[in-house]
Amino acid sequence: MKTPDYWEQAKRELAERDTVLRELVGRFHGLALGSRGDAFSTLARSIVGQQISVKAAQSVWNRLADRLGSVTPENLHRCRKPSLRACGLSGQKAAYLKDLAGKFLDGTLDCARWQALEDEALIVELTQVKGIGRWTAEMFLIFYLARPDVLPVADLGLQRAMRLNYNRGRPLTAARMQKIGAAWAPWRSVATWYLWRSLDPIPVEY
Repeated sequence: MKTPDYWEQAKRELAERDTVLRELVGRFHGLALGSRGDAFSTLARSIVGQQISVKAAQSVWNRLADRLGSVTPENLHRCRKPSLRACGLSGQKAAYLKDLAGKFLDGTLDCARWQALEDEALIVELTQVKGIGRWTAEMFLIFYLARPDVLPVADLGLQRAMRLNYNRGRPLTAARMQKIGAAWAPWRSVATWYLWRSLDPIPVEY
């Protein structure tokens, strides 16, 4: 796991601007975002984790890794859907993973060029793949590319954390979340990470 070079500057600036984040940065000192550095597994993990808890997603991923030996495009593409379903995947997620593996194998997805793309351009490209919506693309930007300024307002964890920390537990609209988050730019990914920690101190990894 490699911590982004900007992390220390980001958390220092966020702590100066926002009292909630100042407390979280102090509480979770020594922890930081980490990337596994593998584009395929990051996207595959994001698909597995859609609409289920972090704990449940890790359990499914562990069973998948045990069955395949290694979660690679080649191994996933060869694996039959019933075997994937036996790992705890829905039929839809199994189809999404096989489609993702096929696109990596045939070159439709070329991660070598992604570093040069702006955030929104890459989100548009990734969301052309079955099973990858904006949330999954944003997780990829945060966890694989370590982009510093992503605010995933559709993320249930971020919604809950912002509701508890900024609105006394009451719901927030996406527009209100964006307005609160505007003060965190250009470090909204880092702010998001610390707000996730307010709910679960164990960092999620993709």
